[in-house]
Amino acid sequence: MLTTPALTAPLTITALPPAQAYDYGYFLKRLADPSILEGAVALRAFRAPLLAVPVGGPRHGGYMSFDLCTVAQAAKAVLDGRPGFPELRVRWSPYRDTCHVVEWGGHPPDGDAERGHFYGYSDEAIAKYLTPRTPMTPSSAPADL
Repeated sequence: MLTTPALTAPLTITALPPAQAYDYGYFLKRLADPSILEGAVALRAFRAPLLAVPVGGPRHGGYMSFDLCTVAQAAKAVLDGRPGFPELRVRWSPYRDTCHVVEWGGHPPDGDAERGHFYGYSDEAIAKYLTPRTPMTPSSAPADL
């Protein structure tokens, strides 16, 4: 448990089974090797458990973003020593409107497709991400929006 003066109560991050993470299905659909999710951990800070996916197979690194530096530090502490989370580090945001990041594994390359492969996404998921999207204008939006 990490206690911080910025919060009125001690900050607790709870490690849960991976399938309890809100974004478990997102990763399950997009990873080239979904079996690495067996070593994943859902981290719950406040209410929402989010998935920390380990390195393994085609995945060479990972990260999670946090708006508070105290939460990033606590998440790093929970992941420290777990298999699949080597070289844990916190990358502090120099800007007030961007998040702090807990990273593990190697350092990501430049380029969207290269980063997608580095993070272990499937070719299909990368291609879908890189497909240009048509911007939605009021006249092209579905009527039920």
